Amino acid sequence: MVDVYHELEYPREMMESIVKALKPEARVVLVEYRKENPLIPIKGLHKMTQKQVKKEMESINLIWQETNNDLPSQHLMVFQVSDKSL
Repeated sequence: MVDVYHELEYPREMMESIVKALKPEARVVLVEYRKENPLIPIKGLHKMTQKQVKKEMESINLIWQETNNDLPSQHLMVFQVSDKSL
């Protein structure tokens, strides 16, 4: 999901539904603007820190796998469905 997660009105409920719909080996990839960088000219409410995203995904049994920071303004974060989700 590219620049979507932070816009969800009910992010936990939406992600729980997505996790239930995924195959056991599935991954979720979130691309969000870096809140850690104050120079990115996007309103703060449209940015997320890696720490925040990891914490929220962990609470619904999505396990962080990697973050790619090759994009100039965004984190590309990969999460794996946890065995606990099944």
